[in-house]
Formats: sequence, C-alpha cells, structure tokens
Amino acid sequence: MNEGRRAPMREFSRSLPMSLLRAREAVMRQFRPSLRNHGLTEQQWRILRALTAVDTIEVTELARVAFLLGPSLSRILRDLEARDLIERRAAKADLRRGEVSISPKGLKLIEAVAPNSEAIYAEITSRYGARKLAELQDMLGELERSLAAMEVADESTDADE
Repeated sequence: MNEGRRAPMREFSRSLPMSLLRAREAVMRQFRPSLRNHGLTEQQWRILRALTAVDTIEVTELARVAFLLGPSLSRILRDLEARDLIERRAAKADLRRGEVSISPKGLKLIEAVAPNSEAIYAEITSRYGARKLAELQDMLGELERSLAAMEVADESTDADE
C-alpha cells in the first residue's frame, strides 16, 4: 500500500500520548455512568473533588490543579454555583481575584457519589491488582515530575538565547 510513505516514527498505537489516552478512556468509562446518574460531567466532578481537599482556593489555582482552561472553568463554576454546589467570593487580599469553596450541598453530593466511586476503584484494583495500581500511579507521578523538569530545562535554555 503506502509502504514508501511511512513516517520515520513509532507506530501510532504505540505512541505514549495515545497509550495514555486509551488508558484514561478505559478508566473514565467506568466512572461516567455514575457521574451521569448524579447529573455531573467529568470536569464538574474534578472540580468538586479538588474542592474537597481545601477549605478555599483561588480560581487560578483551581484551574491548575483541575487541569482546566480558564474559560472552561468559568463556565463550569457558573453552572456549579447555579446548582448551589459551590460558593464563590472575592479574595480578601485582592478583590479582583476570586476564591471558591465547596458548599454544604456540594459536600452532600460528594457523599452520595463516593460509595459508588469507591466501589469502582475497588473493582479496578481487584482486576488490575493493588500492587500494580500503586506502581502505575508511582510511575505516572515520576513521569510527570521528569517531564516537568525537562520543561524547566527547555525554558531556561530559551531564556539564555
């Protein structure tokens, strides 16, 4: 067929980004029905989960920890606030900056979703293995840290030029 037109690259199916996307999709496929049953999108759940770890957080920091772009986060926060799942206010130190926290109603929703979420985690752990899952999470964290260090090195190289 197009044997002569092959790019000098690894097979598409073996590219790291595709492998990570397939694995993410396999995992999220398990959680989506439960989220849908509770009227939540993946992004809304990510925000609510992030908010359970803090008393309050600045919107820009929330965008960073939840891996969401500002415009998307603004829309999602508006939707969550309309459902009384979060509370927003101006930061005391700088009124131009917004802060967000989870509301009591948001915490109740988390408590309603949590048992099913934990059951899904238990099933994933049972199928994949607790040791392998812990190793995978460690390896992914290590990959993330090593690539973050690589990005910093690239930025310093650019600054030197």
